[in-house]
Amino acid sequence: MYASDSKLILISLLVELGVAAALASSLARSNRFKRLLLMVDRGPKQTLQLIAWICTPMMLGVLVRVRVRDFLAADLSFEVTAILGLLLGPWWGMLGGVILALPALKHGEYFSVGVNLIVAIIFGAYRRFTSEDEIWLFTPLIDLSIYRWVMRTVTRPHLDGQIFLLVLISLTQFGTSLLSHFYPHRYFELYSNTWYVELLICACAPVVVGIPLKIWNAVRVEKKLEEQSRLLLEARLDALQRQINPHFLFNTLNSIASLVRSRPDLAREMIVKLANILRALLRDRDAFVPLEEELAFTDDYLDIEVVRFGSKLKVVKEIAEDTLPVVVPSMVLQPLIENSIKHGLEPRISGGTVTLRSRIVDGMLMLEVEDDGVGIEPGGPTTSAVSGVVREGSGIGMKNVKERMQVLYGDAAQVELVSRPGRGTRVRLTMPIAEVADSAWFGRPAAEAAR
Repeated sequence: MYASDSKLILISLLVELGVAAALASSLARSNRFKRLLLMVDRGPKQTLQLIAWICTPMMLGVLVRVRVRDFLAADLSFEVTAILGLLLGPWWGMLGGVILALPALKHGEYFSVGVNLIVAIIFGAYRRFTSEDEIWLFTPLIDLSIYRWVMRTVTRPHLDGQIFLLVLISLTQFGTSLLSHFYPHRYFELYSNTWYVELLICACAPVVVGIPLKIWNAVRVEKKLEEQSRLLLEARLDALQRQINPHFLFNTLNSIASLVRSRPDLAREMIVKLANILRALLRDRDAFVPLEEELAFTDDYLDIEVVRFGSKLKVVKEIAEDTLPVVVPSMVLQPLIENSIKHGLEPRISGGTVTLRSRIVDGMLMLEVEDDGVGIEPGGPTTSAVSGVVREGSGIGMKNVKERMQVLYGDAAQVELVSRPGRGTRVRLTMPIAEVADSAWFGRPAAEAAR
């Protein structure tokens, strides 16, 4: 079957472009389709689901063309079979081609199945001899493709894969058009006796194939950028985590060294505690851990400091029971406790008290580390937000906590420092509440997971 009316064919070609763009865009909005399309290790079950996603609306288009004789643009079975062959290979492309041919087969167009099988084999074979990126980068902007090919051929003659694919689609389209011309009741494809109209038909086919590839490639590029951002965030958090560990180890070893000769029993006890801490540090730690686990880790550190300071150091805990399952950034409390002891209590001859608090306020988790030490000298900062000034003299620990909170939560969290000279300092962390499962993905900020 073919259309002899050139005007109808030209209108159908324009509508084909719109149909291809609309269907490709609609599929690209589905998260399920995007996961199936971009899955690296796609199994047979996932491939069948992907074929169903693509072929179902296209089968309806073939059915509309069969029922509504003048709506020729709804039938994109040739182009879709070519896309399936390019993306999934010959075998899966053949399966998709057979599915697309079912409405036409029922209508008596018996050549449809055979033609779709041949089309899937041709473009599936092309996939075998080229790279995946070459297929994804295929552009419907034919003039640019030819321009690039001419420029590259002048400097370095070679067979350009994209130009080859463009010609292959056009020639295959011309072959199917001729078949439709000779067997109009056994196979459908647009055909015209007017040479320039037939040329437009053959030129339109690569554009219809290229539009979905272009739209879906934009989704693919976006996914790659998200993955690279996640890996960058993971590397940054890992660097911050590793920054804490040597700093903590250095200070602890100094404490042990000061007790080796004067109080060897206590030094041995501290070494045992340090071994427990190092054992925990050597394990792979997630970016987020339950508060209960974070507190267990800080207990070992505090045990070391209590041994070091003796009765001069007191620890008070005011932990709300409902906060224990809430996830927090790992190793977020220990640097703050270390700052309170080193910069707040150690300068005082009488020592002092470190108080740990946790509670949920207005749907946010609030953690506090407070000491009754010397505070900050007059003229120093009294408060700071995540992006604000860090307490002077607090060193790498406080800066590290501030930066990790910024990376993980952004503006959704706050780090507040309040100090009264001679009476102590309080650091308050406020962050969104997230469950353990919500923060399972290392690179996903808990603030996003909590929404």
